[in-house]
Amino acid sequence: MAPPLFAIFSTPYWPYLLAIIAAAVLIGFMLVSAVFSVWLERKVAGRIQDRLGPTRVGGKFGWLQTLADGIKLLCKEDIIPNDADHFLFRLGPYIALAGSFMAFVALPFGNGVVAQEMNIAIFYMLAIMSTEVFGIILIGYGSGSKWSLFGGMREAAQMVSYEIPMAICVIVPIVVSGTMNLNRMAMQQSGGIWNWYIFHDPFTFAAFWTYFTCAMASCKRAPFDLAEAESELVAGFHTEYSGFRWLVIFMAEYGAMFAVSGIAVLLFLGGWSTGIPWELSEAPGFLGILGNIVNVVVFIFKGWFLVFIMMWVRWTLPRLRIDQVMMMCLKYLIPISCVLLVGVSLWQVAMPEIVVVHFHWVLFAVSMVCLLMLIVRFAKMSSPPPGTAMPGMWMMTDLPGYQGAQRKT
Repeated sequence: MAPPLFAIFSTPYWPYLLAIIAAAVLIGFMLVSAVFSVWLERKVAGRIQDRLGPTRVGGKFGWLQTLADGIKLLCKEDIIPNDADHFLFRLGPYIALAGSFMAFVALPFGNGVVAQEMNIAIFYMLAIMSTEVFGIILIGYGSGSKWSLFGGMREAAQMVSYEIPMAICVIVPIVVSGTMNLNRMAMQQSGGIWNWYIFHDPFTFAAFWTYFTCAMASCKRAPFDLAEAESELVAGFHTEYSGFRWLVIFMAEYGAMFAVSGIAVLLFLGGWSTGIPWELSEAPGFLGILGNIVNVVVFIFKGWFLVFIMMWVRWTLPRLRIDQVMMMCLKYLIPISCVLLVGVSLWQVAMPEIVVVHFHWVLFAVSMVCLLMLIVRFAKMSSPPPGTAMPGMWMMTDLPGYQGAQRKT
């Protein structure tokens, strides 16, 4: 007879309890990830645009400002316009959030650390994330505003269009790995960093950048955020929203950002692999458990790093026109993704085995040399000679009153 403490594991209700625990953990991670992303976006925007406020306000690291924003949104009154469809107005944000959240069910954070492992996990994630567009349409239509409707239609056209090249780019590493199970794909890339699929061949290397570009567009991120073009549509499809419902909409956006980044990590960047030849998670006993925890942390760091890249691009590049956004997808990205799919298929069946086996070393070496040159260039740009800095650049010691404050202390 099982001890009372472990009796629950033998009950027929244990799978349902486990599902509730997994859902609570995932929604908690999604919420924490959204809060962290808001804080990070404020910091990235402040540094790139040389704005004093986001780099100083809210305590030592600025986290108090994000906390204050969250409390404000939770306490702020939710106003529904008179002309809005009340049912659709309330339903839209939650459909968008559900489409973003359900993708996390099949997203493995480590070896076996997944709510539900699926043999068609990548297909499921792409399919369930595409349902977010229904929430966007309901948000725009249910608001009873022509500006919200225009923004919703723009976003629907943009998301549906960019899902095509994004899905084709996803097929590229599937052709290489021979499986749609994300857990297996990540394990196939274990070992050294040169085993990651981004270095497998020229087509997977190009597919990563094409996929990431499409992912930014599908997440409504600048320079593709024409659905929220303030100069034209006030705030796009969510113009009439405030308070908690507005918070839910942006939780869905930041959740989708991490989800598509997680897919990129699993397909191209080694998943939870640390990039070293020997993985601690492969050790027996306690070391294996500790290694799996380390792998989960590595996966989350990789995902957040790609989210940071999205923010970097947003606050660096200017916004495109809507015709340019659609032309980039239909005229360039779809043909490019099709060429990459055909190319990787021919690479797998026609290229000599010696080239297939050893080419990733060459591509890895060239990539590291280019990365080193880029780092050296950035280092030179970050420390210009005295008197040659741009007028907008500032240091803390240059702020008015800083020297006087130091003398008083």
